[in-house]
Amino acid sequence: MNCLLLTGADHKSISENLTQPTMSKKSSTQVACRLCQRLTKSGTTEHHLIPRTCHKNKWFKKNFTRTQMAQTISVCRDCHREIHNLIPKEKELGRNFNTVDKLLEHQEIEKFVQWVAGQK
Repeated sequence: MNCLLLTGADHKSISENLTQPTMSKKSSTQVACRLCQRLTKSGTTEHHLIPRTCHKNKWFKKNFTRTQMAQTISVCRDCHREIHNLIPKEKELGRNFNTVDKLLEHQEIEKFVQWVAGQK
């Protein structure tokens, strides 16, 4: 099987084509968080729906395309931090919570998103 190594610029362009318009960490355009829908002063960060640490794992290579593994969503820093606090195991995150809908089905994430959506 041939593998394609995606470096910074290649990876960024692929992930931007797969998700709604996003902003890089230093862009001046604001994008709403895909989970809580807030526009924050600190902007959004990109969350890999399948963590990068799983991309070389055989199970992930067998079950997902490179395109699927490169998908990211724009989330505020609060939501991003809480995703990784509530689901610290990268493999669990990639296997069971690899879409926005699946993330929002997680009871604690849903509870946090409802709370944080009311914050500034």
